[in-house]
Amino acid sequence: MKEASWVLVVEPDPKAAEDWRACLSLEGVDVEMASSVKEAATKLKSLQCGCLIVDVDLPEMKGYEAVPILKAIQPRAKVIMTAKLNSKQLEGKVRGQDVFYYHIKSFKTSELISAVNAALQAERKGQSNAKT
Repeated sequence: MKEASWVLVVEPDPKAAEDWRACLSLEGVDVEMASSVKEAATKLKSLQCGCLIVDVDLPEMKGYEAVPILKAIQPRAKVIMTAKLNSKQLEGKVRGQDVFYYHIKSFKTSELISAVNAALQAERKGQSNAKT
């Protein structure tokens, strides 16, 4: 299994997915991609992720509905949820899934990078605490 420093991006839009990959790779983050919940679940069985970036609009279901499924496979992975648009109702549903960070895509990419770095650091800290 690959190390927990990996980030799995679950994004159905190929252009957005490649933009996230390029942006995170420039920061030295190892990135894997999935375009659906099914593909993400398959990858999570062999990829130890420190962070999952999950878009709210996935083909099979809403991203916030997919979080419990993905977290069942890797419970310690930190989840960052992304959305193009926000509403109070959507934000409530997203935050109800115990996500680490909620990123609106119209915000600066630097905010997402900071959130990924914080998530990876928190996950590594959780791993060291679990070993002691």
